[in-house]
Amino acid sequence: MKILMILTSHDKLGDTGKKTGFWLEEFAAPYYVFADAGAQITLASPKGGQPPLDPSSDTDDAQTDATKRFKADEAAQKALANTDVLSTIKADEFDAIFYPGGHGPLWDLAEDLDSTALLEAFAAADRPIGAVCHAPAVFKHPKGKDGKPLVSGKRVTGFTNTEEEGVGLTDVVPFLVEDMLISKGGDYSKGDDWASFVVVDGKLVTGQNPASSEEAARKLLDLL
Repeated sequence: MKILMILTSHDKLGDTGKKTGFWLEEFAAPYYVFADAGAQITLASPKGGQPPLDPSSDTDDAQTDATKRFKADEAAQKALANTDVLSTIKADEFDAIFYPGGHGPLWDLAEDLDSTALLEAFAAADRPIGAVCHAPAVFKHPKGKDGKPLVSGKRVTGFTNTEEEGVGLTDVVPFLVEDMLISKGGDYSKGDDWASFVVVDGKLVTGQNPASSEEAARKLLDLL
């Protein structure tokens, strides 16, 4: 199993002067689900190299078993520090693709042409696609073979408007994930704020929030 994980390269939280990036748990939990299943994992990001870590995901109260394991795992840290440049990635070399969230993807991956092309290629080949929390932002532009938005008519979830309100960033983010998925014709549903909630529709797996990361990764593995 060859799984491609794509992370953000964007580190500015709008005009707030604060930093953002990828959310540690949303990377670490799926990474170890895949690694423990024997998958060969390739990490990529728009700029390559070390993706920016959202500092809010690295506080003491945000730590999980997976994040603690990552902090003790030099090989995984080295892999993360040396992500491939996204434009060099070829879709046909992988069996599945997975996007960890964090607010960063709202600015770069949502608008990234290479990401859009990869998603369209994976969908056309009917290979599993996974995205969790803010990462369903990547479905803003990709289209299916029918020319409609990739998520049109598909059951999906992603970070909720009320969760965004809860972290006080509704007026900072370029768009709200929930609203965007609905506007693209997605059949959007959600569970309780901050609780694990994962939706699978065919080969598309989406998770609502950080707590959904591990379950989303396991559902993606099930499709392989």
